[in-house]
Amino acid sequence: MNIRIDHIAVYCLDLEAMRSFFVNHFGCRANDLYHNPKTGLLTYFLTFPDGETRLEIMSRPERDAIADNVFKSACMHIAIAVGSRDNVVEKTRELTDCGYKCVSGPRVTGDGYFESVVAGPEDIVLEITV
Repeated sequence: MNIRIDHIAVYCLDLEAMRSFFVNHFGCRANDLYHNPKTGLLTYFLTFPDGETRLEIMSRPERDAIADNVFKSACMHIAIAVGSRDNVVEKTRELTDCGYKCVSGPRVTGDGYFESVVAGPEDIVLEITV
């Protein structure tokens, strides 16, 4: 039995901005926009360059900045491995140069990981790791 996570999904307010962020900064491929006319749900599946890791980004018409927690993401952070310490530093610099806030790092954590933490679009927390 091969058990694995197929994808993780997060809600967002600006679907196109979130799609562009992951396509432009992490090399993701986006599928065609899916729209469920019955519910108003809009989604993209974003496939990372490894060809297996996928993130589903979702939006609904009733989801807005003051919506209750029904459609708010429960995701604490998304960790994205970029291959080396130099790449962590470079990716962190790229994101901060684009106006995203570096919350911490790049640094070695107490448990030995080299990472930075960046607040991406809509304050989605990204852990950039080796």
